[in-house]
Amino acid sequence: MPAGEKIRVMIVDDVSETRENVRKLLQFESDVDVVGVARTGKEAIQLSQEFKPDVVLMDINMPDMDGITATEAIRSKQPAVQVVILSVQSDQNYMRRAMLAGARDFLTKPPMGDELISAIRRAGAMAQSERAKSAQVHAAIPAMSTGNVAAGFGLPKGKIVTVYSPKGGAGTTTLAVNLALTLHNEDTRVALVDGNLQFGDVAVFVNEQGKNTITELAPRADELDPEIVEEVMVKHSASGVHILAAPSRPEYAEKVSSAQFAKVLEYLRQLYAYVVVDTSSYLTDITLSAIDVSDLIVLVTTQDIPAIKNCRLFLDLLQTMGVERGRILFTMNRFDKRINITPERVAENLKQEVSSVIPLDEQTVVKAVNRGVPFVLDSKNQPAARGVFSLAEGVRARVAAFESASESDRFGKR
Repeated sequence: MPAGEKIRVMIVDDVSETRENVRKLLQFESDVDVVGVARTGKEAIQLSQEFKPDVVLMDINMPDMDGITATEAIRSKQPAVQVVILSVQSDQNYMRRAMLAGARDFLTKPPMGDELISAIRRAGAMAQSERAKSAQVHAAIPAMSTGNVAAGFGLPKGKIVTVYSPKGGAGTTTLAVNLALTLHNEDTRVALVDGNLQFGDVAVFVNEQGKNTITELAPRADELDPEIVEEVMVKHSASGVHILAAPSRPEYAEKVSSAQFAKVLEYLRQLYAYVVVDTSSYLTDITLSAIDVSDLIVLVTTQDIPAIKNCRLFLDLLQTMGVERGRILFTMNRFDKRINITPERVAENLKQEVSSVIPLDEQTVVKAVNRGVPFVLDSKNQPAARGVFSLAEGVRARVAAFESASESDRFGKR
């Protein structure tokens, strides 16, 4: 937290004695300020908008609305707010549901004092990081409208997240589209870029058609300005995400060089908090250029042996390229618990943690693709959508960790 700034905490519990005990525990912490309390889930949703806390301590069992549902509602309206779930039940299923709803931490009641304070401080730091990122994006918007480049005002760059699988059919486009929509909100602008220049389907997945594509920006990669970008990007009507579509015909892909593509991505990161890039499974120069400038690589596998084998080869290649494993969010898509190839076994075999698991949910996914309505908008409570929400939280957490480490390095050099 910035020097002298306290972590604003709201306590949510239907038992008055519990609320008071937690308040008394926190009053001795000089960097914590209890700004309000709520007795129910519905009250918590309402008061969180009034009190604007950094951290919400949320009871999981309440009479009107459970804490997991309240958490999801709060986070959807205020993405920077971090929720710490408190529950008398330490059941793993509760914990998983809470994390999928957007909770930052899960503690068993009654929590140890040090454990609770540590969780609050971690969550407070994350809340400040998210708010700072949002403020930077808002500051960039006037620059865009006046034709000035955001980077000219000394604003930190947004993050490029490339979604890639070395095996075709792993679902990268589905994940890229839904991830972009999940990361996007009023405070965090997102650009979704179709990096499959020959046969990209991003525009189809969101049922949007635009006359302009990457081929309009690539030739001007050295002289881009916000107005040009604004004209070319397709705005998704349902979410507000800006989309840079693939060329309208496969042969037009040759008009875009890898150097131009990389420059376009680097420019977009000056205007957006996140730039999510969908890619083809072939390691073309375009795909390699996206990987090279990426802050994070969402590496996608399925439970198929060929997909896992190809991911192993790709991880070896990244090591040769000097890409740190910390930049990789290894994701297992279409996970079927009936198959004994588990995320844990794959992680152990490839020596790479499986950070996110997207459950098999063919009915939801196929319906969403055919309708052109991403399932995170239309089927939020379905397993696939919850998996993508978890992936988005993983992206935010990894970015916050990078920024925290960078900040520590910067101060360490002073």
